[in-house]
Amino acid sequence: MYALFEDAGKFFAGRILSEADASSQIELDSGKRVKVKAANILLKFDKPSPSELLTQAQAQAAEVELDLAWEFAPEAEFGFAEIAKDYFSANASLIEQAGMLVALFGAPHYFRRAGKGRFKKAPAEILQQALAAIEKKKQLQAQMDAWAAELVSGQCPQPIREQLYKILFRPDKNAPEYKAVVEASRQAQTAPLQLLQQAGAIASAYQFHWQRFLLDNFPKGTGFPALPVPQPPEDLPLASVQAYSIDDSQTTEIDDALSVTGLGSGQVTLGIHIAAPGLAIAPGSDLDKLGRQRLSTVYMPGYKITMLPDEVVQAYTLDAGRANPAVSLYVTYDEASLDVLEKTTRLERVPVAHNFRHDQLDHIVTEEHLAQDISQVQVENIPQSLKDVWNELSFLHKLAQHLKHQREVVRGKPENFSRPDYSFRLQGNGKNEPDGSETVHISTRKRGSPLDLIVAEAAIVANSSWGQMLADFGVPGIYRSQASMAPGVKVRMSTKAQPHAGMGVKCYTWATSPLRRYVDLVNQWQVIACARHGATAALAAPFKPKDADLFSIISNFEATYGAYNSYQAGMERFWTLKYLEQNGITEIDGALIRDDAAGGALVRADSLPLVVNVLGAQGMGRGARVRVKLGQVDLISLDIHGTVVARLDDPQDPSDDAPLDAEDDGDGAEVTAGPIAIAVDVNEADSPDNPTP
Repeated sequence: MYALFEDAGKFFAGRILSEADASSQIELDSGKRVKVKAANILLKFDKPSPSELLTQAQAQAAEVELDLAWEFAPEAEFGFAEIAKDYFSANASLIEQAGMLVALFGAPHYFRRAGKGRFKKAPAEILQQALAAIEKKKQLQAQMDAWAAELVSGQCPQPIREQLYKILFRPDKNAPEYKAVVEASRQAQTAPLQLLQQAGAIASAYQFHWQRFLLDNFPKGTGFPALPVPQPPEDLPLASVQAYSIDDSQTTEIDDALSVTGLGSGQVTLGIHIAAPGLAIAPGSDLDKLGRQRLSTVYMPGYKITMLPDEVVQAYTLDAGRANPAVSLYVTYDEASLDVLEKTTRLERVPVAHNFRHDQLDHIVTEEHLAQDISQVQVENIPQSLKDVWNELSFLHKLAQHLKHQREVVRGKPENFSRPDYSFRLQGNGKNEPDGSETVHISTRKRGSPLDLIVAEAAIVANSSWGQMLADFGVPGIYRSQASMAPGVKVRMSTKAQPHAGMGVKCYTWATSPLRRYVDLVNQWQVIACARHGATAALAAPFKPKDADLFSIISNFEATYGAYNSYQAGMERFWTLKYLEQNGITEIDGALIRDDAAGGALVRADSLPLVVNVLGAQGMGRGARVRVKLGQVDLISLDIHGTVVARLDDPQDPSDDAPLDAEDDGDGAEVTAGPIAIAVDVNEADSPDNPTP
């Protein structure tokens, strides 16, 4: 005797070995013996064999017309044998009964289970809704199959093209577009990104990187809501100085300016004037929330996304020809010894006479020229505005050199500026936002030029002085510190005033770029409280000691600022690779900055901001100068490889090795390239939470 029974939602059949009141022991075709409750046994039969019964029942079930069976079924609860007799005949065979059982069990939209082998037909309205849903799923599956077939054939359907970046990086894994890409990748046995590239879905490598960045960081777009521009206080005093800023020509957010008074008197006062949006933007206001959401301006070659709306920037930027609200630090020095005599912070309006652009003046303001009287400088077309402040710039350069030397004594070693800065200029379609088709021009600028040094040292004076002032008044701020310059000891952000070994100062904040960085705006609010309230500043400052908001700001800023900087580095590499293509450059000269077997060999180009993975550098050692033949450029992965074809220095003479910065210790030699991490998983199995329709 055999039995057909149900267990865990599946049908089994086997020989009955023994029967008791409540259960039976049954041997399956596999030889396995199981105990089955009597209530779970649906049919008992002598023949055919269990495997034959299941095979024939499934074939019979496929022939059952469910619409007709639903019509035959009574309104009340019924058993499968009953409807089999109504549907087939009063003498329905074992195979027909078993086939009807399988058919009913596999059609829950027609028949609801009411117990072991018992069912109740679904109401007509519910049935129609279920059938409509099934038909919709069939059509959707057909559409996905068609999309997958197009992708495999090398064409990208428009719906997938429109959802491309969402599919790749922020997918809804139940969406038909996503599932079509997964299925096409499985059929073609090709990685999804490569498949989409071959199908022409990625028309622009630049747009690929840009849209990916926007999806991760600006999913709602880069536009600003319409917000009123807050006006600064009307009672700010007018400073009795003529200040000037020093930036590059592309800078529109002019945060800082300088002034010098008292030359020749024995006591010279340096004024460091910082744009003061913190005088008008209130903590907790809509503008504050906007700045706290963005946290920084995003920079990239040819474009930027500002932290604050342009109207706000223009109201507070230190434009020439007007008196701008500013937080000013005045430091008085002994003119001969350059010792600090006094420091004071003021909230005021500062007249700005000039906005100097260092890229237009670096050839004039050189260390050699600053040692001369302006009348002796043999350069054509020196602007009168520069002549007017020449003596002040000469003093500022002397002061900057002195300040740098003092910091280097604390650091224990001099700062190294052996590598140049690179500037990118895009020339092309005239649009405000690049599209990747522009011609790129890359120029170099020596680091540590006099104007650079003047601005950098003035910023360090302001940031370290204000950091100390906050600490003296017990007002918390956001500090940057570095415990030592030992390898692996990194700069960290905290709310405590601690030494910054790399800068060579007792403490260091960021407070000189409040139009561009949110932490600077936060620190400016705290500095303003100190300037206004002095000893009681801790009571009036927006952020109190151990304020959880400060820790949240630090955490969010570090993550966001890191993402922005990573994108900037990626785009600079993109345009450098475009530069190679546009100029037909196939070889570069450079220095080997890493040659270990585990990390691979890296070469830094001499005249481009480019680090390349290379072969053929075994045993040469760091600093070796080599010529590299470049391979093919991949603008999606931002990758390029090379092969060393010649050594340019003498292997036996270390004196001609390339000088390396501290950044070139291997850890700092990061190549912003490699496999793109996407969110499409072709190996992911379907699950109840991610069903295939």
